[in-house]
Amino acid sequence: MTESITDRLAREVRARRAALGLSQQDLSALAGVSERFVRFVEQGKPSIQLNSLLAVLDTLGLELRITTRTGKSAGSLAGHASGEETQR
Repeated sequence: MTESITDRLAREVRARRAALGLSQQDLSALAGVSERFVRFVEQGKPSIQLNSLLAVLDTLGLELRITTRTGKSAGSLAGHASGEETQR
């Protein structure tokens, strides 16, 4: 099973914070977000504010990237964009 984006994000943020020797409180103060928000990110909560998330990632020297992926949903969108109709 593929790891969800929120689970991967939580794992990466926890690991980077620990590697830098920061507490959740330290990170929240440096990023200008609440300690509760940092906990939510590290718990993989699916409902977080993007601007706050970007502040946390920037503070940790991490970045969020959006890339094109292939897959069932991406493939169906590509067919739709080229004018092809999907049969059901």
